[in-house]
Amino acid sequence: MIFTIAHKEFRSLFAAPSTWLILGMLQFIFAWFFLARLDAFLQVQAQLAQLANAPGATQAVAAPLFGTVALVMMMLVPVFTMRLIAEERRNQTLTLLMAAPVSSVQIVLGKFLGLLLFLLFIIAGCLLMVLALAAGTQLDMGLLLSNALGLLLLTAAYAALGLYISSLTAQPVIAAIAALAALFGLWLTEISAVDSGNAWRALAPTSHFESFNLGLLNSGDWIFFLLFCIAFLLLAIRRLHNNRIYG
Repeated sequence: MIFTIAHKEFRSLFAAPSTWLILGMLQFIFAWFFLARLDAFLQVQAQLAQLANAPGATQAVAAPLFGTVALVMMMLVPVFTMRLIAEERRNQTLTLLMAAPVSSVQIVLGKFLGLLLFLLFIIAGCLLMVLALAAGTQLDMGLLLSNALGLLLLTAAYAALGLYISSLTAQPVIAAIAALAALFGLWLTEISAVDSGNAWRALAPTSHFESFNLGLLNSGDWIFFLLFCIAFLLLAIRRLHNNRIYG
């Protein structure tokens, strides 16, 4: 049943015309930034060739691109999570879904996986864009895959938080604004922290993405993203469970 709900959410996302408009705009933005970074790299390539440990195309072009995508995802994910539960509650279809023989766990996990699969297409598009560089240069596949994995985990964290906030209201716009405010607040805690070991900075998902962006696979970052997703998914499940009991 989880995969049935996930498939339904995935298809409904692609059925909306606004989704295709957003995807088109995203590809234009990412392609523009990618070409700008590539042009800047080519202009200084002669100077870089004289350095002993000069950064390659992956480090100079791909890593900054994934860093930009991470910031865009912070603003984009709330636009999609706002409709997951809030819109169904507003349209009164959530009552029908909860009246069916489907548990709150299945509803939350199904919607979460459906959205994550959709967002995976955006990440895959960026990855394919960077892989085009392999036709003319050698890529650092370890750094490239590390960035893609980190971006996927970061996006999953955004989706889990947005899904929980979507379960708190019947107004999708309010859900989007609240999720964006929460993510923006977490991002501010990172950039405002002077000390890299600051406890508040450790709460920001973007600070844990930095290791992946540098090609480092830190077990602490893996655990953070896992616990972050589990915590907000459990909160969303608890919220739906309370709605089912207390109406």
